[in-house]
Formats: sequence, structure tokens, C-alpha cells
Amino acid sequence: MKSDAFVYDANGRTPRREEVPAATGPGPSIDAQIRKYAPLVRRLAHQMIARLPANVELDDMIQAGMIGLMDAIGRFEENQGTAFEVYASSRIRGAMLDELRANDWLPRSARKSQRDIENAIHRIEGRLKRAPTEAEIAKELGISVTEYQDMLNDARGAQLIYFDDMGSGDDDEDYLERHVVDENGEPGEILRDKRFRAALVQAIQELPERECQLMGMYYEQDMNLREIGAVMGVTESRVCQLHSQAVARLRARLKQW
Repeated sequence: MKSDAFVYDANGRTPRREEVPAATGPGPSIDAQIRKYAPLVRRLAHQMIARLPANVELDDMIQAGMIGLMDAIGRFEENQGTAFEVYASSRIRGAMLDELRANDWLPRSARKSQRDIENAIHRIEGRLKRAPTEAEIAKELGISVTEYQDMLNDARGAQLIYFDDMGSGDDDEDYLERHVVDENGEPGEILRDKRFRAALVQAIQELPERECQLMGMYYEQDMNLREIGAVMGVTESRVCQLHSQAVARLRARLKQW
């Protein structure tokens, strides 16, 4: 018995149908799992599209995410030590990133802008021992505040992860699989992970108040950029800038990890 899945054609754009083996055993069928987790795909697509250039289509992200969901259903094993939704989210995001990379929708300047901002923040914090203001970051970069804010806009899409961090290796192992919980793992690695998590929490708490508030609304309360803008009394574009700046601060603070 077979079930259909969306995949791309040779040009990587037009979806077609491909047969995949149906689920076996007492667990839910593939079709049932697709119906159950399709809203997750849409939610992740909306989250990602908010941080991407305007030329990226939501439908393309959803179609790519459905491929990731199918891949997650086929690969997931309950003994991996993580919930299916967490595993599927990683696969769905990875499929969306593969789609972006394949179609070259993200300008290379985005990653450069992000790294330039991170390096500037890192240098200033080293001198001042505090979070720098936008004016101080712009001065360090040798540009105006307006130009710096344009850089923040340009950094959209590269602000959370770099493609190099998420790309599959020769063993076709993705980021989550390389960092999946291992209850019998080496104690030093487990301790290192706990220390990183603690350092990340502290770095978020030390963000400027508005940026800390933004991160909480976006990642903990699952609010979209428009909703956050309404709460903060700023435009959606300004929320994007503040988000990019907050992520750059976190990356600069956690460089040693």
C-alpha cells in the first residue's frame, strides 16, 4: 500500500506527487500524521517567512516543509530521546532552508551583514563591558544609524542560523540528530550542554529590556511580528530590526561556544 507525498521536480520549483511506503504496525498511518502535523508546518513557515526577503513565497515554504515532515515521519525512532514534534520541527526547518539555498533566495550579503554586526558588538562589549547602543554599533562600523538599520534588515534570514550550521554532511545527519539527547552520553558533553544552556539564558536576560521582552514574546509566547509591534508600539519592520540586533548580541556573547 502506498501514500502520496509532495516533492519537487528537476527544476526544484514545481511540486509533483511521489509514492512512499505506507506506515506499518500499530502506529498512526502516514496520512493521519500528515493531517495532524500540517498545522505545525504552516506555523513554522509563517515564522520563517517573517524573517526572509519579500520575494520568498509562503506557499513555497509550506511545500518544502511538507517534504521535511514526510522525511521526519519516515526517519523518526521513539528511542532517540526526543518528542516527535521536536524532531519534525528540525526536519521541517531544514527542508525549508534547503529550498532557500537551492533557489538562492537569500543574498550572500545577509550572512556578511550579520557577522559584521556580531563582530562590532563583540568588540564594543569587550571595551565597555555592557550592551552597546545602536549609535555605538553604527559608529564602530563607520556608518550612520540609518545605514546600520538597513544592515539589520539585510541580515534577515541569516539571523538565527547559518546554512553551514544546518547543512547535511556526507552521512546525511542533520543538526538535531547530531545533538539528540543521549542519556548514556559522555558526562563532560552533558555538562557542557548544561553550561551552554545556562550561558544562553543569562545572555538573554542581559539583553536590553526591549530586546529581552521581544525575544520572550516571539519564542515563548509564539507571537508574530505584527502582534509584537502592536505591544511595543513600533512598526513590524522595527521589530525585525530589533530581533536581528538581539540575535547578533547573543551570537557575539556566545562566540566561545
